[in-house]
Amino acid sequence: MTETATLTDDRARQLLAWLGAGLLAGGMPTHEVEEDVRQAARSLGSARAQVAALPRGIHVALAPGGPATFEQVEGSVRLDQLADVSAVLAGLRAGRLPAEEALDRLGALRARPHRYAVPGLLAGGVLSGVGIALVLAPAGPSVAFAALLAPLTVALMLLGGHRTVATLTPFLAAFGVALAAFAAAAAGWVDAPLWTLVAPIAVILPGATIVTGLVELAAGSMVAGTSRLAHGTVQLLLFALGVGAAVALLRTPVGLLDPERPVELDWWAPLLGVVVVTVAISLMESVSVSLVPWLLVTAVATYLAQLVGNTTAEGRWAGAFLGALVAILVASLVEFVRPELPRSVVFLPSFWLLVPGSFGLVTVAQLEVGPGAAFASFVGVTLVVAAIALGVVLGASLASPLRGAARRMGLVHLLRRVRRRRD
Repeated sequence: MTETATLTDDRARQLLAWLGAGLLAGGMPTHEVEEDVRQAARSLGSARAQVAALPRGIHVALAPGGPATFEQVEGSVRLDQLADVSAVLAGLRAGRLPAEEALDRLGALRARPHRYAVPGLLAGGVLSGVGIALVLAPAGPSVAFAALLAPLTVALMLLGGHRTVATLTPFLAAFGVALAAFAAAAAGWVDAPLWTLVAPIAVILPGATIVTGLVELAAGSMVAGTSRLAHGTVQLLLFALGVGAAVALLRTPVGLLDPERPVELDWWAPLLGVVVVTVAISLMESVSVSLVPWLLVTAVATYLAQLVGNTTAEGRWAGAFLGALVAILVASLVEFVRPELPRSVVFLPSFWLLVPGSFGLVTVAQLEVGPGAAFASFVGVTLVVAAIALGVVLGASLASPLRGAARRMGLVHLLRRVRRRRD
């Protein structure tokens, strides 16, 4: 038993429940959260702790048949806050963080202010639209459209504290952006409005939710995986309804629903988009400047792997698989080099580049063209999402030894620092 085991049972359960809720709010799969909380419990002297996590809450008991504590997940947390939760977890694992201090840090997590405040969030939203447009629809008009319409998405995100607005955000965002996109296309200002309208709303598409649900199902977390998949699917349908409402209101001709991607800019555009998206993520998620290069390394590696896969005979699903596999392996390698930087913080932004939600929205919106076209596209996007999930599962399995080594390295580095301070 380490120095952290100084809490009463009630406080220990509260600490573990807060820890798990913080990881869940950061978008971590439930089976990984359960394992991380059990490891923290062992550090607190509870080797037989019982943990059951769902996307919206977690139950913790220190022993079979003992009292349990439930903690509800209240919304999401930013990447900088997820990094703090991961740091607390690492401190508890290593036995270097007093339990009361861990409780204090987790209790103050939500109150931590955004590093860049509203101006940073607005700038990040605009840059995210521009960056995703450079990757998905590399054409000058599409990029300009994304820059102009992205503030609408940011405004809805800022108003998301109201339950009604939060529920309607997918529909409202898609409806507003689709109106502008189809009107601009009718005037001849932009091509391929289906792809053009995706970039300004890409940051709130449920691609990560859908893939995480598949990963949880593959890991045996059936309830969590099914509920997350259902939630992501309903969100995607709300986006599609917004697009459909805009099509109906404007009486958009079928010819403007062509799913062909606009490609006008050269090979450099997607690479520039990767850099812009990384900066956007850092601004929106309050990531410190010192961590940006590590996010960029993972993002570039993910994009290049996806690009290589897309050039094979298998096409897009192979690119999705390789991109996800490389993303999680590189994130684990970064954690090995920088043990204080959690793999999850580096890996999660890569979902913005794999963009399964973007493909899904374009696919569902094709229902306006006809069931035949939509069904063919649906099969394709299903393969893409499944390939990403498979890449994540395989990458996590391959990276497991690397993660263990990273944790040991982090403990070794910490011991060295302590010795230097004593000397």
